Amino acid sequence: MFMYFPTNYVWSMAAVASLNCGGYIDEVDRACKPVLEASRNGDDVGTDLLYASWEAVADRLIASAEEDVRLGRRINAGDKYYRASLYVSQAERLQSPQWEGRKAAYQKSIDLLLTHVELSGAPFTTVEIPYEGASLPGYFYAADPAAVPAGAKAPVVIQWNGLDSTKEMMYYSQFPQMLARRGVSTLMVDTPGSGEALRMRGLQARYDTEAWAAACVDYLETRDDVDLAKVGLVGWSLGGYYAPRAAAFEKRISLVVAWGANHDWAAVQRRRVEREGENPVPHYWKHVFWVWGASDLDDFMERTKDMHLDGVAERITVPFLITHGANDRQIPVAMAHRSYEQAVNSPKRELRIFDEPEGGTEHISIDHMAYVAAYISDWVSETFAELGSEG
Repeated sequence: MFMYFPTNYVWSMAAVASLNCGGYIDEVDRACKPVLEASRNGDDVGTDLLYASWEAVADRLIASAEEDVRLGRRINAGDKYYRASLYVSQAERLQSPQWEGRKAAYQKSIDLLLTHVELSGAPFTTVEIPYEGASLPGYFYAADPAAVPAGAKAPVVIQWNGLDSTKEMMYYSQFPQMLARRGVSTLMVDTPGSGEALRMRGLQARYDTEAWAAACVDYLETRDDVDLAKVGLVGWSLGGYYAPRAAAFEKRISLVVAWGANHDWAAVQRRRVEREGENPVPHYWKHVFWVWGASDLDDFMERTKDMHLDGVAERITVPFLITHGANDRQIPVAMAHRSYEQAVNSPKRELRIFDEPEGGTEHISIDHMAYVAAYISDWVSETFAELGSEG
């Protein structure tokens, strides 16, 4: 992985994610260079300085985009709003839950993205998914009609976050756009404990993720533009636990992808207590307590003790793809093998390890993300083609 900050893995991941999701190297360099020295003080110290530096680059883009709009240059303006949203989002992700500017920063990333969508004409709508007396916020990205057979409805993928990502990051990844070109729609969802569901609505995570899956499929059943016999579920990072768990128990899911295996996240937490492996975000323990509503470490460990796929993976009875980077510094590659070995009742199971010199070797293959996203997109569209359509 490109380590812009040589001593800081977490901050470098934000730079790499931005570059792999459409950021420009000049802009990313301008955002990072002022805080290069601050990065040497560890993950947690100076994240507010990092946000200010990245926001300054975003604000210059916003001012330029506003001038483009005034001149009628909507395409250029839309592209600039996209990158501004991307940079604000990546910088917000690294902040402490207690940082007083966090909600405003996150809302700014949403507003900028929706302005981009309006100007670009992307086939993208905001949706609300009823969930246990509340609702989960999501985005729906429609399949390209030219890629869907005449008279047919499009298959759909439900996409879920990991621990610290957002539905906006799903859009930046270009994965929904790749699926759309293959005739597949995408429902991007901030599940409890992530994104807008956590930040703005206070919805916290849980281990039995089939509850979220049921809510998502119930919502899809209200639409008339998806093939309900072809509903896939893709989760990245901690979604590598969330998605397989859900597919094991929610039988309306017809295929599942773990974009980065996470077979035993409870064990990962025990490793992190012992300072083994890299953390995904600064202020790690504050972040996970926030996600689960835990009061302290013991409470958190109790709430997450069942977050493993032992005794669960064999309940998966649909096609199952697991991708993993050979040099994942957060989740051991052995966990990918465990998920594969235990999913004995999947009619089509595949384990794909990305290694050198191919690339995609880091966590969720963030070092070569588009390459792996395209691989997953092909597997999803090919597997949907093997399934029967809605009667």
